[in-house]
Amino acid sequence: MHHYLVLAPLMSSLLTYTWLYSLVSSYVLSSLVLFSVLESTTPPFFKDFNITWAPDHTQLLDNGEVLELKLDNTSGSAFQSINQFLFGNITMQIKLVPNNSAGTVTTYYLSSPWTHPDTHDELDFEFLGNLSGQPYILQTNVFANGTGGREQRIFLWFDPTADFHSYGILWNHRQIVFSVDNLPIRLFTNNEYLGMAYPDHQPMTIFSSLWNGDQWATQGGRIKIDWAAAPFVASYTNYNLDACVAENANASCATFNANNWWDGAAYQMLSSDQLGKLRWVEQNYMVYDYCSDMKRYPVTPVECAQNSASGFSSKSEYLFGTFSMNIKLVPGDSCGTVATFYMTSSGSTHDEIDLEFLGNVSGQPYLLQTNVFAHGVGGREQRVNLWFDPTADFHLYTIQWTQNLITFLVDGIPIRVFKDNSDIGVPYLNSKPMYLYSSLWNGDSWATQGGRIKLDWSNAPFIAYFSNFNSIDACTVWNVNDTSYCSTPGTSWWETDYWNATQLGKMTWVAENYLVYDYCTDTARFNGVTPPECWNNWH
Repeated sequence: MHHYLVLAPLMSSLLTYTWLYSLVSSYVLSSLVLFSVLESTTPPFFKDFNITWAPDHTQLLDNGEVLELKLDNTSGSAFQSINQFLFGNITMQIKLVPNNSAGTVTTYYLSSPWTHPDTHDELDFEFLGNLSGQPYILQTNVFANGTGGREQRIFLWFDPTADFHSYGILWNHRQIVFSVDNLPIRLFTNNEYLGMAYPDHQPMTIFSSLWNGDQWATQGGRIKIDWAAAPFVASYTNYNLDACVAENANASCATFNANNWWDGAAYQMLSSDQLGKLRWVEQNYMVYDYCSDMKRYPVTPVECAQNSASGFSSKSEYLFGTFSMNIKLVPGDSCGTVATFYMTSSGSTHDEIDLEFLGNVSGQPYLLQTNVFAHGVGGREQRVNLWFDPTADFHLYTIQWTQNLITFLVDGIPIRVFKDNSDIGVPYLNSKPMYLYSSLWNGDSWATQGGRIKLDWSNAPFIAYFSNFNSIDACTVWNVNDTSYCSTPGTSWWETDYWNATQLGKMTWVAENYLVYDYCTDTARFNGVTPPECWNNWH
């Protein structure tokens, strides 16, 4: 049985004082000591955030780890980040206003400067208070180039006032994912090909606030704040700013960069498991979606007809082994499409092994890009032209991963190796179990001729076929806390010596005839300094 993935336009509804007693004779030394003390006594929250509204309505708890915002009939309160960011993953744990919170609005959002409100970008979490016993409503919104009005509302399926919960925004060139406790609740994709603006060039500041929104927040403004219940308190803690600090739009992270983990293949689309969780939220807890508000938008907003990527993943995690897949790629004019077969762990220090098939103009060779991320560091791309038509029939693509060597193969021919060079300080992939993924998605911002040639949607749907799912001979990880049984040398056939003169000759043949890019020889990219692993990787 063959399975296929489709890429096509579809409708979608979708943050102690310490005394210095020592005497020092040197002014320089005393200055250094004082600086150290001041630095160490800065409350954790204020290392990254400043209070911007009503400091007397804020309070630090737990040695500066928790910040409370308060609202009463005299004032609300707010804080914002010291830095601006352009792409990354930003999370904050929040405990919302308890009991009768009707009319209150607790916010956590990213926004570019309002110096030009007609062109500003913004990504919003807004928690709309409610009567005691009723579910909290979480409203998300996206502004791009000054245009908003993209509200979605969901009921939270837990009591967000009883404890802290994590609210996150993953933001890259391809998509924006809003999440609650790591569960995706909303996906906003880059639809610039439809003429729709996307927030991809303006750095944004993180803001949080607690204020009176009873003109609209609860039941359309019909229920007002009960000031007898004031002060209203929301608490923030355990933030994570895993993102690119950017002063302006010319920051290095403004362009697609595989060295940034959020630009990795695993974060260009939701996995099948994540899509399933998103659908669960939409089907059970969504109470408003602007895309289906025909009264407000008689003509469906253009971005609601989103391009839908597709993909699937393994049910198990693996640590070492051989992984193969028969794939027949997108035929005809496949410019801008990216079909993938890869493995990845999760997090900012993730490991990843990539096969990415970059679509091209009809009649031109398909490009196969391989890449390796180790401990969050990638940027190790190699590209080869495939020496056959990969759209006419199925071909076998393989990743062989051992404790000291990763080998990429096409129809049994080795095209690349990546060795364990940890002895010279280069991390290797030998401790983090990984899932196996395949996907088909729109990568026309970079995939074909550096993004100069875009997807031609008149040719949609684009279809890639995947088969031979059982070609996995690997160590399955059942308990991530104990993977020792996967790391015993000499116990698995893939740990045996694979290399001989014939195999080396085949790889040399590929390199001499079909290699079109190798990061090891890109002196301009690495300022004339060859990455250390390149001297010992059989390039």
